[in-house]
Amino acid sequence: MKSTSVRRMTLSTAVVTALAAVAACGSPGPSGDGSAGGKAAKEGATRVSPVAALRSAEKSTAGAESAKVRSTTTVGSVMSMTADGSLDWGDGITGTLTLTYTGGTAADTMRRLGSASMQARYLSDAYYAGVSDTFAEKAGGKHWIRYAYDDLAGLGGSSGVYLKDQMRTSTPDQSVKLLLASGDVRKVGEEKVSGRNTTHYAGTVEVADLVTRGSHLDASRLADLKKQLDQAGITTETVDIWVDDQNLLVKKMEKGDTANGTMTSTAYYSDYGVRVSVQEPPAADTEDFKALIAQQGGSGPAP
Repeated sequence: MKSTSVRRMTLSTAVVTALAAVAACGSPGPSGDGSAGGKAAKEGATRVSPVAALRSAEKSTAGAESAKVRSTTTVGSVMSMTADGSLDWGDGITGTLTLTYTGGTAADTMRRLGSASMQARYLSDAYYAGVSDTFAEKAGGKHWIRYAYDDLAGLGGSSGVYLKDQMRTSTPDQSVKLLLASGDVRKVGEEKVSGRNTTHYAGTVEVADLVTRGSHLDASRLADLKKQLDQAGITTETVDIWVDDQNLLVKKMEKGDTANGTMTSTAYYSDYGVRVSVQEPPAADTEDFKALIAQQGGSGPAP
């Protein structure tokens, strides 16, 4: 494997591993049929406006601070990926996801690395990507690559800055914030998702109009959200969320136009409040990505 190929694959792994956590921590999945609770939610929905209901969902979901997550994400022809695991968002993102790349150039990259699946571990200061024996043999013999969050900004201009910020601030209630920011909040109806009774809400976000349209977020949060979307290259996004009778997200779907093509993300959450434990990989089997790039003849991050 040529040094330039190792370098590109290392950088590609950095971006898609970060995107997996960001996409997953913008959504959730449940347990139990909740038939009694569903009746209460339906009755309550007749008395509560969609905006008030979403504000309750935002608060409850953010306050839960952890959950089991499963998600699918597609970004143009760049990648198609599933993620499954547990995440804590009480203080940045921590947890573990098993990522499986199912299509796009990212899947091609992973196949060249020797496996289409990998484990990602997210800690307070960095995330770690587990690589295959094939990749380890060609890149210093280590099976884990460490990506410090402070280094993400150098991966690709504003996109890198966006990933760095999102890895430290994302929570599943981001989807709710998007709806509140859109000024286009509407109740779709009552639906059963993963065996639970839920209320479905939807809206469309036009990023260019966020400041001028009637938003239900304060000016500071609206400005932060617009900045994040601009950095991600997102111009328009549709958002659908499903909320249960405990005001917790059960499912979210997002679809938007980005600089890399259409992005779609669907996530389910379950077991809110689950204890999330994640260990740093053994130091002897871990290489920092910047050191790995230097070993391969690169001077630093590059697209």
